[in-house]
Amino acid sequence: MEQSLWGKLRRVRLRDLLHIFKFLVAFPIAFFYRKYRRDLWVLCDTENEARDNAYWLFCYIRREKPAQDVVYAIRKKSPDYARVCDIGEVVEYGSLKHWIYYLAASKNVSSQKMGKPNAAICYVLEVYGILKNKRAFLQHGIITADLSFLYYPHTKMRLFVTSTYDEWKYVNEKYGYPPGVVKELGLCRFDALHEMQVNKKQILLMPTWRMYIRNEISSSDEAQETARFRETDYFKYWDALLEDERFLRFIESENLTVIFYPHREMHRFLKCFHVTHPNITVAAWPEYDVQQLLKESAFLVTDYSSVAMDFAYMKKPLLYYQFDNEKFRSSHHGVGYFDFKSDGFGPVCETPKEVVDALTRAYAKNFDNEERYLKRHEEYFDLWDAKNCERNYEAIRAM
Repeated sequence: MEQSLWGKLRRVRLRDLLHIFKFLVAFPIAFFYRKYRRDLWVLCDTENEARDNAYWLFCYIRREKPAQDVVYAIRKKSPDYARVCDIGEVVEYGSLKHWIYYLAASKNVSSQKMGKPNAAICYVLEVYGILKNKRAFLQHGIITADLSFLYYPHTKMRLFVTSTYDEWKYVNEKYGYPPGVVKELGLCRFDALHEMQVNKKQILLMPTWRMYIRNEISSSDEAQETARFRETDYFKYWDALLEDERFLRFIESENLTVIFYPHREMHRFLKCFHVTHPNITVAAWPEYDVQQLLKESAFLVTDYSSVAMDFAYMKKPLLYYQFDNEKFRSSHHGVGYFDFKSDGFGPVCETPKEVVDALTRAYAKNFDNEERYLKRHEEYFDLWDAKNCERNYEAIRAM
């Protein structure tokens, strides 16, 4: 759900205010600099990571469209920095140079709403019409919910990428974008999902985060914050699954590997979970790559995370572990067009017992997907090819 103004103000830091000075210095320089690089594109995922749609588009452009002037923004301290440098030009995220490029660029492209030199300052510049630059939103995942923070008045994006007809129709009708802005192009990272080597003995547990948890447990005292986290249903239900005796006997008897990889917003609480079985690995960024885990795993257990769509896109079986649906919908993501029970790509479970039951049934079928879910895949993913980067590139170029 969208944060209140007070919630946003509480997250403003001194470094955000320092970016005002960088903007004022960069603005006149960019005015002249754009005459030398008239069609510069600046791409970004997040300040510390290059593994999402902007990264895959950057790879495509450098490989297939080398004449295109393109730069990728990322921090030098990022574990992905060296890898991106091997592909093409990189600019230090949030630097004065990044500000110059951002202001001079003909296109600013990101998989995240905040993929720009400074989210707070750029929000004011863009949403209030001070800066009328051309910005493309590649998206972080397929939208299934009502995400009010992505409504047109809050972004003013010139290109909004969707991946299925149902998603396009929903965003186009609900989010308030002008005609032609919302386009069905597919997520760039989907191009890499058509080639995979699946480990039939690997199960991936990947829950998303909860905005309301961050707000409810927030404390300057780390011990108090951790104690509050242990009282949440999120911790109790996922920890209960990780400690469930039937679950542990099942993975041990079948010699299955379980990878537990919560959303990065929850990684600071990984030590809270009671994981003692040798067949369970607690995975964290940056040592583990999300897409690689999705490609190699045979089965996914998630909740409301958009990674379910990546997994379903590969026609692999999954289940949704949703024990807090009412609170999630009222405090995190509102109800959208997608009903997990009637439209989803796996069963919806609410207890550890239901999860283990569904897992054992699926394993008995060698983790082969059920026909009803394959049929839903065919009906939902009307774009299913390796041309997502190509479509995104052409759409951005035509902006």
